[in-house]
Amino acid sequence: MIERYPELADLVNVHDFGNIVAAGCLAHDIGNPPLGHAGESAIGSYFQSTEGRETTAGLTPRQRDDLEQFEGNAQGFRVLTRLQLEGDGGLHLTAATLAGFSKYPREAGCDLRRADKISTKKHGFFQDDRLAFAALARETGLALLEQGAAMWARHPLAFLVEVADDICYSTLDIEDGVRLGHVRAADAEDLLTALANSVDPARLATCGSNLERIGYLRARAINKMIDDCVKVFVDNETAILGGTYGASLAEHITDTAKLRALKELAIKTCYCATEVLEIELAGYRALGGLLSTFVPAAAANTPASPMIDKTRTLLVGRGVKLTGGSVYERILRVTDYVSGMTDRHALATFRRLTGITIPGRLG
Repeated sequence: MIERYPELADLVNVHDFGNIVAAGCLAHDIGNPPLGHAGESAIGSYFQSTEGRETTAGLTPRQRDDLEQFEGNAQGFRVLTRLQLEGDGGLHLTAATLAGFSKYPREAGCDLRRADKISTKKHGFFQDDRLAFAALARETGLALLEQGAAMWARHPLAFLVEVADDICYSTLDIEDGVRLGHVRAADAEDLLTALANSVDPARLATCGSNLERIGYLRARAINKMIDDCVKVFVDNETAILGGTYGASLAEHITDTAKLRALKELAIKTCYCATEVLEIELAGYRALGGLLSTFVPAAAANTPASPMIDKTRTLLVGRGVKLTGGSVYERILRVTDYVSGMTDRHALATFRRLTGITIPGRLG
């Protein structure tokens, strides 16, 4: 990069690129709600329900899209730029770091998805944060993809953040699956060996357990895929820098089919394990129940019914700002609150509010 743009040599150190990608990787899941993707689906489903749509009836179509297609990536941008250290402008990350974090630099709306651009698969910011993202796009020179829509090409470093996630979760989920007994060690070894491509038999023979063997093969597989992805990035540098490259780097490595097989094994075994499904189903109901309690209270004008007023008092007591702002902004405050919960806290709060667990001592 610096060789191509020598005027940057006095401003940028080559190691800065690695630091930006590392920061983007560390932050990439920061906006995920309880239960991750299942939590995203639960929040979106609530706002797609009859009750949810009654509370959002006065919102613009794009604002409703924000909620009905709730996205952890958009929530992450909100956390980094607004909610963390609120009142002080968020974490004050550099524009390059925020752009590298943003895998999906567009507003919500299914009509904006494009088959030729993986960056349009989801949305990366809410309408409430549209102006902030537009400023970021100007600062980093992102190319506008469509006139009249808040929709830009990815920052080049976002491709590296994305592929780091692809590589890590695919391999580490399989390793965890072996540890938990969901994946046969022999199956994991076969797939990781195929990906690693170059394995030292003598080193493998020194491993004292299946888990140690899997750990060694996982490390070798990650190293090989990193090398392959670097090659894809360099080979497509012109298109990436020009904003015309539309795929994931992992789609163009020579071993993409082997990586896909690893992901499919994880889906079949780890993600469909009984305990995982039970937690997801319980969490799905819990998040829907929390939103059913909180959203109507946030959307209502005060004074309302005694129960609504008590719910608003509870929310305010927990730091949710409900004074001023539009209905849309108040609803976002509730999704901020709920999506910021841990799995345990969400389930415990639901149990208390529904009377499954009685808070405090009565009598």
